[in-house]
Amino acid sequence: MFRTHNCGELRLTDAGKDVTLSGWVQIGRDFGGLTFVDLRDRYGITQVVFDGDDNAALSERARKLGREWVIQVKGRVRERSNKNPNRATGDIEIIAHELTILNSSKVPPFTIEEDSDGGDELRMQYRFLDLRRPPLQQNIIFRSRLALAVRAYLGGQQFVEVETPFLIKSTPEGARDFVVPSRLNEGQFYALPQSPQTFKQLLMVAGYDRYFQIVKCFRDEDLRADRQPEFTQIDCEMAFVTQDEVLDTFEGLTRHLFQVMKGVDLGKFPRMFYDDAMRRYGSDKPDLRFGMELVDLNAVAQGKGFPVFDAAELVVGICVPGQSELTRKQLDGLTDWVKRPQIGAKGLVYVKCNADGTFKSSVDKFFDHAALAAWAEACGAKAGDLLLVISGEDEKSRKQLGSLRLHVAAELGMIPENTFAPLWVVDFPLLEWDEDSQRFHAMHHPFTSPKREEVERMLTGDHETMKSLKADAYDLVINGAEIGGGSVRIYDRTLQERNFKLLGFTKEQAEEQFGFLMGAFEYGAPPHAGIAFGFDRLCAVMNGQSSIRDFIAFPKNNQGRDMMIDAPAAIDDAQLKELNLRVTV
Repeated sequence: MFRTHNCGELRLTDAGKDVTLSGWVQIGRDFGGLTFVDLRDRYGITQVVFDGDDNAALSERARKLGREWVIQVKGRVRERSNKNPNRATGDIEIIAHELTILNSSKVPPFTIEEDSDGGDELRMQYRFLDLRRPPLQQNIIFRSRLALAVRAYLGGQQFVEVETPFLIKSTPEGARDFVVPSRLNEGQFYALPQSPQTFKQLLMVAGYDRYFQIVKCFRDEDLRADRQPEFTQIDCEMAFVTQDEVLDTFEGLTRHLFQVMKGVDLGKFPRMFYDDAMRRYGSDKPDLRFGMELVDLNAVAQGKGFPVFDAAELVVGICVPGQSELTRKQLDGLTDWVKRPQIGAKGLVYVKCNADGTFKSSVDKFFDHAALAAWAEACGAKAGDLLLVISGEDEKSRKQLGSLRLHVAAELGMIPENTFAPLWVVDFPLLEWDEDSQRFHAMHHPFTSPKREEVERMLTGDHETMKSLKADAYDLVINGAEIGGGSVRIYDRTLQERNFKLLGFTKEQAEEQFGFLMGAFEYGAPPHAGIAFGFDRLCAVMNGQSSIRDFIAFPKNNQGRDMMIDAPAAIDDAQLKELNLRVTV
């Protein structure tokens, strides 16, 4: 038996017991006659004492132990004289009488501590060591517990877990596919799924009216901290349901997960139309943990002789409470921030609402006290507040100010900690018109249904009508992060064919790519709808973190590389030939 207890288990009530522990040496401390070793496993740390007066040889062996050596210790539990209140096992220690070295270790390239001294690339190269650190262990264990909680809840709601294929057909919509050459079918390729979308719809046609799967998905796209080429979804579909029933079901799942995992009652989730989210927050995933809503200022800011505002489609502002004392350097920094290419604003106007009732602005030349007071009134500003204003095209200006809103709140510490603000955003546009390609793109995906009252307009409407169509589509947002998204699906062949045509598919292309799905619709397809949660992102948001990497055991870096196994990598000419791929010289 390698151990009778783990390293986080023993308490003062165990004093006097003979125990066996196994684990890794966290650190050793030599005090002459006494040698102390902190022994670690994934459950915690226990202090082990080697007393040279009792066993000099054993104590000498303990002094030679290095960090991350794997050892087994047998000894007796006793009360510590100097207790450690910051450690669960801090009331006890093990007085050792036997030591077995199970394996030695090279000196790790970084410290295996709560806060490591290793850089990102180094820690990803030695990910197996980084995963020993308690913060990452806690994250991975949290992920495991969350998956179990998802399965328990959905199983209790009569959902059936069904696995769908990983080797499928490439489709032209969405992100780029990862492709896999077929050895047995020369010149042909599988694709790895970006989602199980069509398969879960086919399961609804097959009569499995409540499906779910915690499934790996793949997208060959540019990466960020919250994106990975392979990621995990909680993928779900339901038949014979309305949009409201879907939202109620998965609001119930989300509330259950937060209650079980965090002890947090999220309450009833508010709902907001997409158009209102864009108007009020400049984002389709607004963070509701703080205020600072966007306010239209056209009525009070235009017609005063300031050409920039007068020529703009929109003048829009936010009130930053209590920040009128920002320095000119700070305000110039905000101006530079919005003028970056990623944001694209041409400039930023500010108004300080001074404590004495006066105003100081960057446009004093064009606007007098009364005009600026009107701005303040429109924004609900009071003494001590700061107004930030952007102008230009309506949609662009709202998005720019929405980004600034988030940046300012984060930089000035205005976002409350340990707070969760869920929101359903509903009624997204069905289609987006792209000027560059001169074609429509699906806002969600090509299987999303228009709202019931707009089906006829979709079937018979002209180009301009298509731009205003609304979909029965919905996103779950928590703290400004999109946690999940879904829609009511098209289940009629004629309507699906019309949607493909609007998206630029020829009849032949639609049949080649999705004929199997449209054919299934002719065999009694029920009304159905679904949603997919980003499982990695849900883990991160529930723990107040922005990066999903620390909740994935073996993630890729920003170039899509696995630094530990050095992938992707070239394959040899024999493999290329076997796959019927050209061998380059």
